[in-house]
Amino acid sequence: MTAIADLFSLHGRVALVTGASSGIGRTMAMALAEAGAAVALVARRAAALDDVGRRIAEGGGRAVVIACDLTDRAECAALGARVQEALRAPDILVNAAGINPRQPIGALTPRDWDRTLELNLSVPFFLAQQLAPAMVTRGWGRILNIASLQSVRAFANGAPYGASKGGIVQLTRAMAEAWSPHGVNCNAIAPGFFPTELTAPVFEDPALAQSLAARTMIRRNGDLGDLRGATVFFASRASDYITGQTLFVDGGFSAG
Repeated sequence: MTAIADLFSLHGRVALVTGASSGIGRTMAMALAEAGAAVALVARRAAALDDVGRRIAEGGGRAVVIACDLTDRAECAALGARVQEALRAPDILVNAAGINPRQPIGALTPRDWDRTLELNLSVPFFLAQQLAPAMVTRGWGRILNIASLQSVRAFANGAPYGASKGGIVQLTRAMAEAWSPHGVNCNAIAPGFFPTELTAPVFEDPALAQSLAARTMIRRNGDLGDLRGATVFFASRASDYITGQTLFVDGGFSAG
């Protein structure tokens, strides 16, 4: 029987994390590195990625920075080859990049809709489609998507974001159906309210932030560190018999 420490170890694994320059993506990338994975840090902002890479190196981990506009289909299509050249083909894909335009439904433009669905839903699909075959060949892989409370409920000014995150839950199931028979497990984490660049409008309003905290069962909003354990769990052998699932890391918000 495998030792518990070995079940959670990522030594010898390679992970690709999108949206790694800040917030949830950054936290997840650093957790994977701490667990032993070599991490390809992907986002548009090279300087912010460099900072994450330095922090990982200072902690004894290994990371490479790959600045990339994921909404550019050509750049996205070349990403796998860039990671393979810098490290090797990834064992773990974390789709953490995302946007939320936060506009009233009547004010949304086709560009707002298309940009949100492209980055939040299309990019995770096409990256997984690109990287999964090598995982299948090796007989082991992990794909981890980021869902949301808006995967299951509506919030004001969130139509395209909610649509994309509802789609992520079903896409995760579809990925699991296709690739899990070959050792590639696909799951999603649905965070509650965490302080990130994306949720700045929420946390800039103390009364709103407190009202959301009061709706959780733990009576607080999330701290980014709360995502570290679930990230390593889903990326490691500890989740060998779990696929197609969405785990809500939300303090009980969705259960109330």
